[in-house]
Amino acid sequence: MTKLDEIKYVDWQFKLNGIGEVAEGVEDINQCISTILTTRKGSVPHRPTFGSDIYKYVDYPVNEAKSNIIRETTDAILLWETRITVNSVSVEIDESTILIKIEWTLNESRTKGITQVIL
Repeated sequence: MTKLDEIKYVDWQFKLNGIGEVAEGVEDINQCISTILTTRKGSVPHRPTFGSDIYKYVDYPVNEAKSNIIRETTDAILLWETRITVNSVSVEIDESTILIKIEWTLNESRTKGITQVIL
């Protein structure tokens, strides 16, 4: 369990599925990206544009779905996670899952990271 005086970063949040734990640094950004992409637009009261529309493309043909998911991912992150620059987005689709891989750079420190989101 992390104590408040042990938090090293200005940007932090409580870790999802981690009672008493906090996400900070790269882990905070990964959690934010995951939250943005897995939240359907219109599902958050008073923030109707928060989230992404990637779920609209789940039943599309694979080639068409990939390009739309990449666009929706990039657009949502550019709008809602301004601490980073997106370097690349790739999508892998198999029978039951969609894996989105985002390579990014932290704007202030040039730290690089990779976030993977599974739908």
